Amino acid sequence: FVATRGRHYMSGMQAIAKLPILMRDLDQARGLETGGFISGYRGSPLGGYDQALKRVSGHLRARRIELVEGINEEIAATSVWGAQQVCLFADREVEGVFGIWYGKGPGVDRSGDAIKHANMAGSSSLGGVLCLAGDDHACKSSTLPHQSELNLRDMNVPTLVPGNVRELLELGILGLELSRYSGCWVGMKVTSLTIDSSCSVNFDDLSLQACLPSQE
Repeated sequence: FVATRGRHYMSGMQAIAKLPILMRDLDQARGLETGGFISGYRGSPLGGYDQALKRVSGHLRARRIELVEGINEEIAATSVWGAQQVCLFADREVEGVFGIWYGKGPGVDRSGDAIKHANMAGSSSLGGVLCLAGDDHACKSSTLPHQSELNLRDMNVPTLVPGNVRELLELGILGLELSRYSGCWVGMKVTSLTIDSSCSVNFDDLSLQACLPSQE
């Protein structure tokens, strides 16, 4: 989970558990003192995400990354929203806090008001928010099949769709970079096809450098 070089075998769930660790390490390499805040509500295909994060809790704490499981998806979303406002406080200990919200499709649906308002409030330039939307297309363990891109588009949240384990890492990092640059929350669609698969990932070849246009 702390590797940054070489080839490593990992599952999709391990990849998204590594995301906050990787983001914090990239920030530190750039001289940025940031923290992380993760909150959401479990549900397939993200049913094991909180457990995966707890297994690396030592690495998270060492990097000032907090996991606070939500009572429901809306409370989790408003908590992540609040973490974007750390820059308003003069006595803050970090320059910014990146946030990760997670929930399955029905959770995205019911959290629409909270996410829409949080998105309009904006994300911090040294924070950023990534929304992990777990979609159960086949309705294997859900009351309804769902496709979260439509809900996220209604909330004005751009959505990334990784197709494999490697892209979970790459698009996850670039999604947070996009959120910082644009001020928007950024969604990332996760399905069982990506989260339950495994492969060998060469960390030396990962595309994690965001090519951002200049701001005037």
